Amino acid sequence: MVNSVIGRRSFICSVLASGFAAPALAHHGWGWAVDEQSELKGTIRSISMAPPHPTLQVAAADGVVWQIDLGNPNQTARANFTAETAKPGDAITVLGNRHQDASKKQMKAVRITIGGKNYDMYPERIKTN
Repeated sequence: MVNSVIGRRSFICSVLASGFAAPALAHHGWGWAVDEQSELKGTIRSISMAPPHPTLQVAAADGVVWQIDLGNPNQTARANFTAETAKPGDAITVLGNRHQDASKKQMKAVRITIGGKNYDMYPERIKTN
């Protein structure tokens, strides 16, 4: 009887723990993005360096604002992109993978280019044609 109670408690704890982890796994990684890379040109509206990963809000030429997810803070720093690298109003080109749901204006950047300088968030993922 004691073993079955302990077993049930362990099972319940593992189910609860996996429930909390699922949203994080769904958000991070590449599973939410399409395989094909695309380019977005626009103007930076805002920059956030807050965890879990830095993001940019970028207004495209048509006025649509996109959320651009950069690498995690360490990757972004290794790419030499900091809060002082760019500012709202700067022109930007983003190479990355957009959200599978086309209604979501979100892209995971593999490279951003500002003022002619490349910042490679995920150099191993950059696809050249």
